[in-house]
Parts: sequence; structure tokens; C-alpha cells
Amino acid sequence: MSRFIRVLLADDSTVTRRILMEAISGESDMEVVGAAQNGEEAVALFNAHKPDVALFDVDMPKLNGIEALKAIRMTCQSVPVIMFSTLTVRGGEATLDALASGASDYVAKPTGVGHVDKAMEYLRSDVIPKLRQWGKVYKSKRESAPSAPVSSAASRPSAAVAIRPARLSDGRPPIKTSGKKRNGPIHVLAIGASTGGPNALAEIVAKLPADLGVPVLITQHMPPLFTQLLAERLDRCSGLTVREGYDGAVVKPGQAWVAPGDHHMVVARAPSGVVLRLNQAAPENSCRPAVDVMFRSVAQVYAGNSLAVVLTGMGKDGAAGCLQLSNAGGGVIVQDEDTSIVWGMPRAVAEAGVADAVLPLGEIARAIVSRIRGSSPLLASAAGA
Repeated sequence: MSRFIRVLLADDSTVTRRILMEAISGESDMEVVGAAQNGEEAVALFNAHKPDVALFDVDMPKLNGIEALKAIRMTCQSVPVIMFSTLTVRGGEATLDALASGASDYVAKPTGVGHVDKAMEYLRSDVIPKLRQWGKVYKSKRESAPSAPVSSAASRPSAAVAIRPARLSDGRPPIKTSGKKRNGPIHVLAIGASTGGPNALAEIVAKLPADLGVPVLITQHMPPLFTQLLAERLDRCSGLTVREGYDGAVVKPGQAWVAPGDHHMVVARAPSGVVLRLNQAAPENSCRPAVDVMFRSVAQVYAGNSLAVVLTGMGKDGAAGCLQLSNAGGGVIVQDEDTSIVWGMPRAVAEAGVADAVLPLGEIARAIVSRIRGSSPLLASAAGA
């Protein structure tokens, strides 16, 4: 097996392909196995070379990036495909369509760099790390020879309404647990997500009733414009009113607020009630907006009357905030490994011992509603549970 991360590129711009190939070829652990100039060629090269990760432009002739992705996903679900998207309304909509069609992730095309050196710098700082990360994830899974694919628990109904105690994927309990019962009233729901988050959010938000009775705060790692488009999509599928957050917005039940790209979103008390505040303080966990920033503010304002949910995503953003929120008496639910695109953020919370429940995606909305309506208190597991 090759020690290199094998990358397939597809972009109809000769200049872009050349710069990408040059940037990737300069990495000691990566190699380009093919560079397609249209979607048809991308599918053919994918089938011929079986790469570890692919980077597809959204707009290409013959087959566009989404059509090529769909053709590949008919026969291969495992190889990560990252979409190379422009930061425009059209590009953002196409990116969300691609994520819904099976894209693993996306990365923005360099804009306004004005020089090849600047473009190379952007590729090395933003694009190559993402290719490397996904390539390593795929190679690790392939080399560990996993068992037969597990059908998505998100599509399976569950007879259990009660929230199960937290467990890691191999059956071990968390490293430590608080043992606290979480049975006080819930006044806010806060959700954090990253890679795979848009689809996970769509599934959960669509199942939350309009009379949920508490406001919902959402931080999804996305750039500006994309978060606005995400809020609009979630609004269309939900009984809640979903909007992109703005400074000074009064937080009320029946509303869901999505943190705008490049801004941290927090809550604060004001004469009019609890309001949103936006800031551009330094990124945390290399993210802005950051889940930790939102969760900390929720812990400060709502304390034990809060419920946090951490969904699929790379990294550990949200773990520190969940610890603070849990210490304040709030409840924490995380998505399980089988239904996560990447079990990074949820795993960090579970392994810190502050997850009160680790659930398949398909069970999270029902657990949220049960907890908010008081029929199912969260109980952190004891070490021997």
C-alpha cells in the first residue's frame, strides 16, 4: 500500500489544476494520481486510480462537480470527496447541494489573491491540510479493515425514548463522569457542528416542533454567506423560525439562530431579555464562529437550565465549553460514532466524561424534545453503568 496520500483533482481551469498539482506535489506525503478537466473525466480517473481523497470543482463542463459526485457515490461511499467552491451565493447553494449529495467536505477557492505566490500560500494553509486530514482518515479506516458497513442508525426507528447512558464506541464508559441528574427545566438548546453538520442539522431541526418552547442557538463551522444560506435551508424544513444571528437580536422560544460566518455568537442579558452578541475576537480551535465560545456564554447566562448538543465534526471544538456547561448543571448530548461523518468533536466531549448521552443522529431530536418537556431527565453514567 502506498505511503502517499493519493489525490485526484478535477477543475476545468488549466491554471488552477497546474497550481494545485504543484502545491500538492511539493508535499512529502502526498501525490497527484490524476487531474481531470471535466466531470466525465473525473469519474473515469476516479474509477481507474481509486484515490484516497478527491477535490472536485463545483462548476465543470460535461458533468459538473455535483453530478460527478453522484455518479461516484453510486458505487463508492467511502472515499472522501471535497468540493472546491466559490464564495458566492451560487457557489454556496451548490456546496450545500453537494454536501446533501454525499460530499465529505468543502473548501473555498482562493479569491482576491492576485498573485500565484498568494494562491500557493492559500492552498498550503487551507486546502492541503484538509486534503491531508481526509486522506489520513480514509487510509486509517481502510488499513484497519473494518467490518461490513453499518446501515445508518439515523434511518432506523428506535423504540427507546429514554436517553441511554453515555458510552464510547467500543463499549467503555467515559474517562470520568459527574453522576449528576439533569432534571431541571430547560430554557435554551445550543447545538455545535462542523464537518457533516449541515445534513445532521437539517435532520434534527426538521424534527423539532414549532412549540418546542425554548430558543435554539446553532454554531456551524462555515464561512460568511454560507451560514446565511444554511439558515434559509433550515428555515424551509423546520417549524421553527431559523435565521442567521445578528447583534442585539432578542432570543425567544420558537426561534433558531445560526452564528454568522467569521463571527463568534454569544448570549447576554439585557433589559429586553436575553440577546445575541456578535464579535470577531480571535478564533478558538482555529474556528470563528467557535462552538466553545457559544457554549461558555450559554453556561454563564442559563447555567443548569441549558441543553447542549455536539454533532459530527473534526477537531475538539465544543469540549471545553461542554465541560463548563456541565459543571454549571447543564445537560450534554453528543452524536455517536456510527452516524457521524467524523467523530472528532463528539468524541472529545465523550472522552472528557461530560456527555450525558451518546446517541445516533436519528434519536437526538426525540431525546431533545423529551428532555425539554420533562419526560426524560438526563443521567450521566456511572463508571460501571
